Amino acid sequence: MPRSRNACVIVLMFALVACGGRSAASPTAARSGGAHVAEVAGSQPSASARMICASEGKGDIAATIGVEPARPLIARWGGHVYACDYVYGDGQVMTLSVKELSSATETTNYFDELGRSLGRMHALQGLGQDAYQTSNGSTVVRKDFLVLLVDVSQIPSHFGTPSSPRADVSLSVAATIMGCWTGA
Repeated sequence: MPRSRNACVIVLMFALVACGGRSAASPTAARSGGAHVAEVAGSQPSASARMICASEGKGDIAATIGVEPARPLIARWGGHVYACDYVYGDGQVMTLSVKELSSATETTNYFDELGRSLGRMHALQGLGQDAYQTSNGSTVVRKDFLVLLVDVSQIPSHFGTPSSPRADVSLSVAATIMGCWTGA
């Protein structure tokens, strides 16, 4: 098994532990008797999308990669995309974004188009309902009607403490977020 695949398994285990103590049931799940139901895009970002820029998510990501952002996170919402930049020393930026869609077909089309435009490299197993890494090491994950992009194109080829390849950093961050999305 390649090193990055081993890292993925380990990161997924830590991510599930990090977010395991929280109640992840969405309001929709509660109304449907506990069964998870995918939510369509609305006028405001979903609770799952907001996790990527929330203080708890920021802390979980910092614990995962061993580096705190140098600036506060500033969330943006437009065109059904919720995003924020994690700005580190020397202006290094990792951008996290979640595109919210309204159907499985829309989600698949967006997920596939993102892969074409970013240079889809290889599939990743065990993240969301489908996932891949791109030619610059970024990670894209789909779950229900959400598509997560961990864009690491603006950080060095090795980053974090301890230093890891950019692709491993994006994979670790994506796994951390997906661990928090379990049931949401």
